[in-house]
Amino acid sequence: MLLILAALLILCGIFVPGFASATNAMNLLLQVSTVGLVASTMLFCLASGNFDLSVGTLIPAGGVLCALILRHSDSLFLGVGGALFFGLLVGLANGVIVAKAKINPLITTLSTMMMVRGAAFVFADGKSIGVNNDHLLGIANWAFPVFYEGNTSRVLFQITTPVWLCFACFLGFGFILRRTIFGRSTLAVGGNEEAARLAGLPVDRVKIVIFAAQGIIAALAGVLLTARLGIGDPKVAQGSELSIIAACVLGGVSLSGGVGKMSFVVAGVFIMGIVENAMNLLSIDSFYQYIVRGAILLSAVLFDRFRKH
Repeated sequence: MLLILAALLILCGIFVPGFASATNAMNLLLQVSTVGLVASTMLFCLASGNFDLSVGTLIPAGGVLCALILRHSDSLFLGVGGALFFGLLVGLANGVIVAKAKINPLITTLSTMMMVRGAAFVFADGKSIGVNNDHLLGIANWAFPVFYEGNTSRVLFQITTPVWLCFACFLGFGFILRRTIFGRSTLAVGGNEEAARLAGLPVDRVKIVIFAAQGIIAALAGVLLTARLGIGDPKVAQGSELSIIAACVLGGVSLSGGVGKMSFVVAGVFIMGIVENAMNLLSIDSFYQYIVRGAILLSAVLFDRFRKH
């Protein structure tokens, strides 16, 4: 997949007008930051033999809740903290139901997805909530300049906070998966849950922690998206859960669990992002883009299936 990613970059740079520009590169990084942020924990869900469909509604719900709290308190700490706490509660609910009640994660997270979507509209009263808090808006706009134009002060390329946080999650969760006991336990649970249980691993606790982390990161992604857009909108990021799962599977993470690596996820996230970015630059109609995204998801699942046989 890393080779495919490299080939895709070269082809788009040659055949897609404006793709190789510094402005588009900054836009591409910002575009993939939301999916990449949530995919870094979705890797743990898939590697443990589970998945979480509720992240696609947790993203807008977290952003809407943050904007609502800011409107009434003007406290960045309360706004961000409230959104993350809501994500934690949803993640814990998913984890406890899946681990303790033994309910299929598809049914569990599909149910919470619908409930969280309804909660987002209830929070916002069906409308977008504007954000006037300079501190929150500053989080998205703060950037570290990387390249300047000659000896002038004009910035040619810069990386903003959402992208830095995405990279931090890639590195942090990648380290946890490959270098810690919890990461190895995650892969063991996904590889053979019963064998992991007989070996003395805390299977239920591992699942609950994974879903809780997934909820927190999804809510954080929603806060950052709200900071970027300047509004808390319950209608944003619709269908993002499929793009997140597709990016992971496309990168080589197994849907049946036990197999996963952060470099795979990074490759999948950027492949999905580059394809969508190229289609936008080529002004391809959004209806056709849905077809392409669906085809990519189906290809990723088929690839995962054939790789096992």
